[in-house]
Amino acid sequence: MEEKAYKLLAHQLGISGKKAKELIDRGLVYVGDKKVKIARAPINIKTKFRVEMPESIEKIYEDSDILVVNKPAFLDSYEVEASFKGVKLIHRLDRETTGVLMLAKNDKFLKKAIDAFKKREVKKFYTAWVEGIVYEETVIDLPIHTIKGSKSISKISKKLGKEAITIVKPNMVQGKKSKVDIEIKTGRTHQIRLHLSHIGHPIVGDEQYGSPTKTKRILLHASKIEIFGKIYTAEEPKDIQKYK
Repeated sequence: MEEKAYKLLAHQLGISGKKAKELIDRGLVYVGDKKVKIARAPINIKTKFRVEMPESIEKIYEDSDILVVNKPAFLDSYEVEASFKGVKLIHRLDRETTGVLMLAKNDKFLKKAIDAFKKREVKKFYTAWVEGIVYEETVIDLPIHTIKGSKSISKISKKLGKEAITIVKPNMVQGKKSKVDIEIKTGRTHQIRLHLSHIGHPIVGDEQYGSPTKTKRILLHASKIEIFGKIYTAEEPKDIQKYK
């Protein structure tokens, strides 16, 4: 016999169907090591689910102007914002991306920080595990066009795209995967994911941009941000420190 995934999950956990569907939609529900992606998909009633809740939000730095946190995976940036009183997001990270996330504590600083991003006065660094072996530093300078929707997707387009520059440096190799350090000079939607995929090294777990590897999340971490002469660094989670 089969039942819709969210209904079976709701029964197993003793929660409402709405809450169960939300957990699946957020990418928190697994069967073995496989993520349950469709809440209404029929599934065998003997299936046992595993729910992995996001880790707690770690504060990196705080003063009267700014709050900097190490965002855990599977939390939307707006959920982080809602977790603290009187703060507004300065920038955003994708739901599955971990690392440095900055929030302003007043409108004056928010405007100042956003202006700094627009003027490219902010240095942004990431770390990722990618498919294949990366041997040397690569500068990717390819314009990106983003098609907005319920699930946005970005493409390389010299005609429609906006300037996008990504610098990729090899860090270590483990099997047929490489750990790389990344600096982005621009901040286009899915820039790192698309650029790495375009050079044949999609981020591990990024099925949307060509990774064949099944993982709990896309292995991308915002490691460091430099702004207004200060440096904020986020400790790498275990899945970034070492690939399996």
